Amino acid sequence: MHQYELIDKKLIVSETARHVYCMSAAVSLTLYASLVGVRMSPSAFWKWPILLGVLGMAITAAGMEVFLFRFDESAAWKQIFWFCLMLFVPLGPAVYCYLVYSRSTVVRATCDAEMTISAGQKLSD
Repeated sequence: MHQYELIDKKLIVSETARHVYCMSAAVSLTLYASLVGVRMSPSAFWKWPILLGVLGMAITAAGMEVFLFRFDESAAWKQIFWFCLMLFVPLGPAVYCYLVYSRSTVVRATCDAEMTISAGQKLSD
């Protein structure tokens, strides 16, 4: 069977991707505060925080869904649980990012391999 490889693995499990997803998850959680701010004092100031929150939410949700379907090695019932939890955006994908994605052996192995390669390149320079 041919595996679907449209999205490169480096876009999901590299060290840079891990930083991007963790930052996006943090930014997406600020969406709650931005929505409270809009309710308290509606003004044009809140356009940008809401836009950033929505962009962070979209990046986190897309990345965590791809990771869940392609790289998550946990039991099937856990994957079903996380899939259902991720339907409650922005909280679900952010929680998955911090509790599952960041602690995943696939992400850690890729990050360790990248650090080893970069250390070897520095030694040869």
